[in-house]
Amino acid sequence: MKIFCVVPSYYPAYQFGGPIASVHNLNKTLVKKGVEVTVYTTDIGLSGKVSAGQETDVDGVKVTYFDFSKIFEFVGPNGWQFSWPLTRALKKNVKNFDLVYLSAIWNYPTAVAAHYCRKYRKPYIIAPRGTLYSYTFNKKGWKKRFYYELIAKRDLEGAAAIHYTARDEFEKTHSFLKLKNNKAFIVPNGIDLSEFTDLPLKGDLSNRYPELKNKKVILFLSRINWKKGLDILAKAYGLVARKRNDVHLLIVGNGEESFKAKVKKWFEDEKVMDKLTFAGMLTGRKKLEAYTGSDIFALPSYSENFGMAVVEAMACGLPVIISDQVGIHYEVKDAQAGLVVPCDPGRLAETINNFLDAEGLRQRVKENAEKLIKDKFDINSVADKILKEFQKALNC
Repeated sequence: MKIFCVVPSYYPAYQFGGPIASVHNLNKTLVKKGVEVTVYTTDIGLSGKVSAGQETDVDGVKVTYFDFSKIFEFVGPNGWQFSWPLTRALKKNVKNFDLVYLSAIWNYPTAVAAHYCRKYRKPYIIAPRGTLYSYTFNKKGWKKRFYYELIAKRDLEGAAAIHYTARDEFEKTHSFLKLKNNKAFIVPNGIDLSEFTDLPLKGDLSNRYPELKNKKVILFLSRINWKKGLDILAKAYGLVARKRNDVHLLIVGNGEESFKAKVKKWFEDEKVMDKLTFAGMLTGRKKLEAYTGSDIFALPSYSENFGMAVVEAMACGLPVIISDQVGIHYEVKDAQAGLVVPCDPGRLAETINNFLDAEGLRQRVKENAEKLIKDKFDINSVADKILKEFQKALNC
């Protein structure tokens, strides 16, 4: 089977969030299972670090990064990733593959790929990855509604199937956009469990950040982004930190400077800056240290299609607290593998306090999370499920 994957950004451009890692994890696992995977993407976030227009072997995946123009920056900070070189390559090569997989939807690369798929009658699957939730859809709503009616709706209707990564995403997206006639399937993102065996020691994190010594560490690890609920976290942490001196909040991630300044102001207003560390973006071993050196993980997002960081935290044995707007909240709650709260600062603060003081509960949650990870999020079983869905699309 020859799979053609078209995405707006790709590994190792981690600054654009969890899908960067999850899509590459899937692709390289498919390659190990004998599937030929070719990726077309842009060099956003990687300019000067990759050879534009040249096919590169990345863990067995054939990846070509294309230059793009920023002439459409008025529609968003990434300029819609309009690329003539990518357009020409798609027109020439899309018919050479069995199936096309499009990850994300509000961008030029996947829009033009869907166009050529329809033109050459090539089956394609779209994975919106949370971008069609009503919460994110309604941000800059008039622009997105116009784009949806002009381009995205036709792309979705022409797809052989829509790939959702969580039950929550499927239910809310289909009901919101009335996509009942579209074929869809749910397969989660996966992680390579072998990457979570030789983990750092708990003390490694406090050796790197001495202010964490003898503290109960609350970890936020994600993009510094408007939908992540950092305003909720700031108010909740203010309530927690004013009542106890044994806590420290570690914020790991990056984002636009203007928004990071706003986030810092929220914590300054709560007068907790002396109990807070902004670590910036961490990758590799340093990111694992953040997971294993913390006591609980908190992600109070307003909208989150899946939650790769949640899965990674659980794989590292870190108990999690997530909002009921994180895509995998059903799976976490059903397995009792973490605590799920509404997007409310008071409830989050109460849950953090109780969780920090309940060692027995944290241990039970960790054990349940370990089982959930093995049962649902092992990348090998995830890839097998995806392959079955790919075959169904080809047999339509």
